[in-house]
Amino acid sequence: MRIGFVKMHGLGNDFVVLDGRSEALPEITTTLAAALANRHTGIGCDQLVVLDGSDVADFRMRFFNADGSESGACGNASRAVGLLHGRPARIETQGGILTTEPSEAGISVDMGVPRFDWDAIPLGFAMDTLTMPVGWEDLRDPTAVNVGNPHVIFFTPDTDAVDLARIGPIIEHDPLFPERVNVNVATIASRGAIRLRVWERGSGITLACGTGACATAVGAMRRGLVDRRVEVTLPGGRLIIEWNADGRIIMTGPATEAFRGSFELSDFPA
Repeated sequence: MRIGFVKMHGLGNDFVVLDGRSEALPEITTTLAAALANRHTGIGCDQLVVLDGSDVADFRMRFFNADGSESGACGNASRAVGLLHGRPARIETQGGILTTEPSEAGISVDMGVPRFDWDAIPLGFAMDTLTMPVGWEDLRDPTAVNVGNPHVIFFTPDTDAVDLARIGPIIEHDPLFPERVNVNVATIASRGAIRLRVWERGSGITLACGTGACATAVGAMRRGLVDRRVEVTLPGGRLIIEWNADGRIIMTGPATEAFRGSFELSDFPA
């Protein structure tokens, strides 16, 4: 069984897209998703994205991290799929309905309404999510936001000084986060600018994270650190995040198609 794919990226955060709308796809298991994502023996990506039909939107989109685990949302992948679709779309995801629309600055995605309740993140026990009374070494008093997947955000004087490769997995797997968590370390540059690095749950450090940019911007806005429209600079590039008066987050940024190809299903473990 030969299956086609499209390799795409948003600011260097890269994806393999399988389109089940145009051809039959096998069941996507944890093992198969991880094998395709492997950069040495597979196609290689931060996330595997699978498209298929939907009864409530134009189509459905599923996200699998590099370790094969499934995620409820991915902002950069949503922009990439919006580019692939080529016109405005309503997309069903595990985290809710997203809408995408081409714009002069790339693709705009309505990421929906963020959630802040401790059990919506989710956390292992009740606490204030605006200023959490917890810490890991020098990273302390974070804020937590769910934007379709769980994020914890630390505001630090210098995001580049944090050894994220070491501390990221420790926080990701802490028992406080029963579904694990994405770890964001951010520096406020001005009322309209944030610098950000992200350890992604199930994938590790990536060049960019769209949901991380959304969660971090909203967390900073809740604390009064930035305005309601902010530019978030990640290692791979910049995103514009707006938190509208109706509570919905709009993310705008570029997406790129890298190449297309196909693979033989029998070459990968099921």
